[in-house]
Amino acid sequence: MSGATANLTEETRREGPRVATESGDGAGHGFDPMHQFEINRLINIDLFGLDASFTNSSLFMVIAVAVVACFTLLSVRSGKLVPSRWQSVAELSYEFVANMIRDNVGSDGQKYFPFVFTLFMFVLACNMLGMLPYSFTVTSHIIITFALALIVFLGVTVIGFAKHGVGFLKFFVPSGIPIVLVPLLVVIEVISYLTRPISLSVRLFANMMAGHTMLKVFASFVVGMGVFGIAPLAFMVAFTGLEILVAFLQAYVFAILTCIYLNDALHMHH
Repeated sequence: MSGATANLTEETRREGPRVATESGDGAGHGFDPMHQFEINRLINIDLFGLDASFTNSSLFMVIAVAVVACFTLLSVRSGKLVPSRWQSVAELSYEFVANMIRDNVGSDGQKYFPFVFTLFMFVLACNMLGMLPYSFTVTSHIIITFALALIVFLGVTVIGFAKHGVGFLKFFVPSGIPIVLVPLLVVIEVISYLTRPISLSVRLFANMMAGHTMLKVFASFVVGMGVFGIAPLAFMVAFTGLEILVAFLQAYVFAILTCIYLNDALHMHH
């Protein structure tokens, strides 16, 4: 009897921490504000030892592309003289980006309209989809925003060298400065130029991640306080409206900074 009891006690001692850990994980997932940013594999794909799995992040990027494509194509398919509501929104989006390029780049930048428009609509769609319950915010991950920023940075650099050749290097030499200060300022300008993709990506990632973390925190307050959670609920509703505005503004900032960088590459204004 004593041997059986000892074995049962030993087994319980071993099982106890495991059950407690699982319980703790479940509770943590309920109120952990960072749990919403976890990337989960949906389809495991291994390409020659490279993990190319289809994840929840991949899924929502595909959804964002599909939403933008369907919205744009279906809105302008009829091409009515008196536009419908959806056609009006599509035309406003087109004019919004076109005016952005015209004001910040000039007529030379209109040839790059498809890229800037696609970039703006993709970031906006990802931001807005992240506001839906039980969705995933793609732009809350630095790897996604940095990849987009790196595409902009490399594209703008290639355009600069393609248009000006080696003369594009003059962009790093401010005009009207003493020759003694040129080496120092060139180093500063090069560092500033190379940090563009970092600042562009961190700005979008940090704003989206911080906003959704705050929403999750206040949601836990509402649940935890029960009937006394009216005040945090009211604040959460107001903060949700603010976060929707931030989602649009961050897409706008990402696009307009792309236009500014494009203007530097085309006209070398410094």
